[in-house]
Amino acid sequence: MRNVALILLGAGDSSRFKSQKSPKKQWLRIDEIPLWLKVAKEVTSYYPFSKCILSIKEEEKRYTQKYLDSYNLDFILTKGGKTRQESLQNALLKVEEEWVLVSDIARCNMPKSIFTKILSSTNQSDCVVPYLSIPDTIAYDDKTLQYLKREKLKIIQTPQLSKTKILKKALLKGDFTDESSAISSYGGLITFVEGSKEGNKLTYLEDLNSLPLPSPSPKNIIGLGSDIHAMKSGNGIVLGGVMIPCEYQLIAHSDGDVCLHALSDAILGGIGAGDIGEWFPDTDDAYKNADSAQLLQKIADFALDVGYSIKQVDLTIFAQKPKISPYKQAIEKRIAEILGIPLFCANVKATTTEKLGFVGREEGIMVQANVILEYFNWKKLL
Repeated sequence: MRNVALILLGAGDSSRFKSQKSPKKQWLRIDEIPLWLKVAKEVTSYYPFSKCILSIKEEEKRYTQKYLDSYNLDFILTKGGKTRQESLQNALLKVEEEWVLVSDIARCNMPKSIFTKILSSTNQSDCVVPYLSIPDTIAYDDKTLQYLKREKLKIIQTPQLSKTKILKKALLKGDFTDESSAISSYGGLITFVEGSKEGNKLTYLEDLNSLPLPSPSPKNIIGLGSDIHAMKSGNGIVLGGVMIPCEYQLIAHSDGDVCLHALSDAILGGIGAGDIGEWFPDTDDAYKNADSAQLLQKIADFALDVGYSIKQVDLTIFAQKPKISPYKQAIEKRIAEILGIPLFCANVKATTTEKLGFVGREEGIMVQANVILEYFNWKKLL
């Protein structure tokens, strides 16, 4: 049995897939788990890999680790690059094994039999590659139309099993879209094994029609958030992205928008991604006087990228002064705008504390936020 390391590549931006506002394809929910986790669980059950590596976006690493820990999967997380090759080279820095099996999360339905065939190959080649033959007539149109011999053509798939040392050297020689093209260009020996149509790659949204993937869970998810900021004399405060002229200002590292801070925490709580202080620490000068609407937008975009839809928002503002009622509709409109939800799905309530406590003494403002989310239903896009 070979000593093999596994690399799963899942750091892409899904630029060809996201024709509509939707999650990244590697984060599409299969019941409650993301697609990358489905692939990781399956592939690691096929062979006793000596090491497992997952290439992921840097900003998703901490969130990804929570899922790995939940399912007791032992993966090394490596930083994704701007290209597939850069992501692969970053991952290969962690590989000392003689052989490495590389597959793509987008190749999410490849049968176990193909992995077994590749890993059990006894040929002394430098790279073992699954392929599909082409049944149709193929024409190449450059300056003159040329009809190609289809029996000479192959559709290349992953996973691919490569000799690690040769692959590392080969990738230094140019830009390649897979391991076999790099090793072939380097002069290495390629062995082809028959692949599977079931393992077609998820590239475009319509590809989901041919993949037998379970639907996302229909359950609702609730997120709760709260925030408090002290006040001092000033010339206005920002609440819910709306400037309210008054004789106060909020004391904060950013613009002090207590509404959007509470809402940010509610979303992060719902998806299990920490809190706003972890994302935008007040010790970082980059967020000095930051626009909280932009910070909320980053969090909302992240929630969508990893597979969630925001369905409903409800905020309660506790303030003795200034008077909030005249601005509630404007705040609702701004929140709906930032989150990309219908206006009727955003609600803002305001109340005083009847002069009780620090709010009643006009020392600060408190906001509580409730958010209802669901797993993004990608089935509706088909």
